[in-house]
Amino acid sequence: MNDFVHIELQPRGEIITIKSGTLLQDVLFGKGVEFPCGGRGRCKGCRVRVLGGSLSVTTEDQQKFTPSELEAGWRLACRARPTGAVKLELAQWEATVLTDDSVFPFTPSAGWGIALDLGTTTIVAQLLDLQTGRVLAVRTALNEQAKHGADIMSRVEFAVAEDGVEKLEHLVRRQLGTLCLDLLAKASSPKHTLRAEQAGTRSPSPLGASPLVKNVVIVGNTVMHHLFCSLDLEPLSHVPFETPSPGLQVFPSSCLDWKLPGDPLVRFLPCLGGFVGSDILAGILATRLHESESLVALLDLGTNGEIVLGNRERLLCASTAAGPAFEGARISMGMRAATGAISEVRAMNGSLQCHVLGDSEPRGVCGSGLVDAVATALDLGWIVPNGRLLDREELILAAPVSLNARDIRELQLAKGAIAAGLQILLEQWGATENDLTQVYLAGAFGNYINQASARRIGLLGVPPEKIRPAGNTALLGAKMALFSLSQHDGAYPGILNKTRHLSLNEDPHFQEVFVAAMRFPDC
Repeated sequence: MNDFVHIELQPRGEIITIKSGTLLQDVLFGKGVEFPCGGRGRCKGCRVRVLGGSLSVTTEDQQKFTPSELEAGWRLACRARPTGAVKLELAQWEATVLTDDSVFPFTPSAGWGIALDLGTTTIVAQLLDLQTGRVLAVRTALNEQAKHGADIMSRVEFAVAEDGVEKLEHLVRRQLGTLCLDLLAKASSPKHTLRAEQAGTRSPSPLGASPLVKNVVIVGNTVMHHLFCSLDLEPLSHVPFETPSPGLQVFPSSCLDWKLPGDPLVRFLPCLGGFVGSDILAGILATRLHESESLVALLDLGTNGEIVLGNRERLLCASTAAGPAFEGARISMGMRAATGAISEVRAMNGSLQCHVLGDSEPRGVCGSGLVDAVATALDLGWIVPNGRLLDREELILAAPVSLNARDIRELQLAKGAIAAGLQILLEQWGATENDLTQVYLAGAFGNYINQASARRIGLLGVPPEKIRPAGNTALLGAKMALFSLSQHDGAYPGILNKTRHLSLNEDPHFQEVFVAAMRFPDC
């Protein structure tokens, strides 16, 4: 047996060399292959197809694939250990992240600042000139923790049940530190500096020195917050999913082994309660929801859907387990919004017309395409309000991509959780959807979802003119916080004081509302 074997990856056209017997999960995550269940062999999200050579069929392969699929070469990458040369077909999962270029008022100060949006799946980092407000450099990356689980709860399970807290903490701290250094290297490169000086946006630095980094602000959901800050995750692993919400967490960058010039303080903004993290606090800052005279709402439609409702007088917030359907996970042919994903579906002459990202062959369907597809099928009478498919086993979108009954059920669970959560908050406020003057949708999914389709499936009941895609509010809020830290740690203490967190799982009315909200509207 050779000590090393060659693996050809298609359609990337790349050949890598690995030690014989190496688990494919350990090398393919860096190539963009996702492991939704954390590499536990529970799903088929990491499937690859053998085009040449061979991979042994494992017990998990036999459980997840039909005999014909095994014959066609499908294997689970998280279980496969090549011992000879092999040619594999894999999906080119590309990270698409809203990096935000919003303009906002600020008070200038000397030096540079770094804003970090630490997401469960993706990380966005920006370096800013605190004097001009100009973004000097941007970096995005897949969260390296995702190899241990794609969603929040699988990450918690790995941390708690498998004693993986230290591993996850080390991964995320090291990755964020590397991203910060990458930002500085890019901004300080001769080509980048020359362009900035020619544009009049930067003064030449003596001897090529860069300004000191004065502040670093991180925002993220509660799990990311606790993992980075070495806080106890155990209370978040079971009902009632509550944990003490510590205040601002501050670390000298040198204590994190980040070799940043000036040894700036790294601040992780506080969570609002339960699974409502500092990314939502940043979202409130970005949308100025806390300054509104009228009743407005902010929705972040991810795996763990967060909702904030309120105005300048008071704020209510809650999280609801929407599940990862909006991100394409747990859908049989689901994927993130990347090349090959069906992102839009329309009816034309009684059939479905699909738009595929990247003008390529369809490989799967992302969240916006899923919502469109079900909304269109409802209009065509192919799906009835209880979610059942009529006269067909599956809903074919664009060969080979289709949806089955379980996929539709996953969407019902996700949209039902969000709709029910918003209804409960409105009831607590003493209002209805008609009283909302605006609803902000945060994140990539909120930016791309068709508002009419969202209304058709019952995700949102407000008219489209009241819905406003807000982009990456987490990153924008983190950048705004960079400029206000000198003002008694910014504006967020006032937000914390006026915010009340509601635990929906303790509301006796929630389950009833949730079940009703799962149903699709009759028209």
